[in-house]
Amino acid sequence: MKVVTKPVTAFMQNTRFITCEQTGDTAVLDPGGEAEILLDHIANNNLQVKCILLTHGHLDHVGACVEIAKKLDIQIIGPTEEERFWFEALPMQSQMFGFEPHEVFYPDRWLKHGDVFELGHLKFEVRHCPGHTPGHVVFYEANKRVVFVGDVLFKGSVGRTDFPKGNSEQLKTSIETQLFTLPDEVQVYSGHGSNTSIGYEKVHNPFMSGRFG
Repeated sequence: MKVVTKPVTAFMQNTRFITCEQTGDTAVLDPGGEAEILLDHIANNNLQVKCILLTHGHLDHVGACVEIAKKLDIQIIGPTEEERFWFEALPMQSQMFGFEPHEVFYPDRWLKHGDVFELGHLKFEVRHCPGHTPGHVVFYEANKRVVFVGDVLFKGSVGRTDFPKGNSEQLKTSIETQLFTLPDEVQVYSGHGSNTSIGYEKVHNPFMSGRFG
């Protein structure tokens, strides 16, 4: 598996290009904005993009979806349907986040907890991790020991829960049951900031140890 990260917008949101090195099939995870930059990367590297994957519906993670999907004629997949209200609120999110006005859209396919998404020879287990948002999902590839967590968990921090339908206790439960049950060596690819690992966060994350929050 090859992963290339392109931070976009003033929020420095980590858009990921995930490629199965055996087949060349690529998924774009959380294209949050600046579609031209992301499309240029796709064209310059001759990527065979099969779909867009979304962890949740915040505009800084979905802002370039529609343009890329139309340009490449691909589907937008995920998160779970509990996230529908965030997609319906995209015009409001535009004002809240200071983005250009964005129309309402919906994924072509909602996911459910326990689904398995296949990309070439890669198999991603979908885990529902509410708290930051109600329909947030993470994508875990057990053979490669990696998990893409969106805004659930960061190096030394956790996702915000002060947005509508956020819930701090729910977020903590999601991390404890869906992430901290993974092997310590699993690499964590977060929606913002640097990568980390499950083992590091279990020991050092102050929001999960009780030191903060």
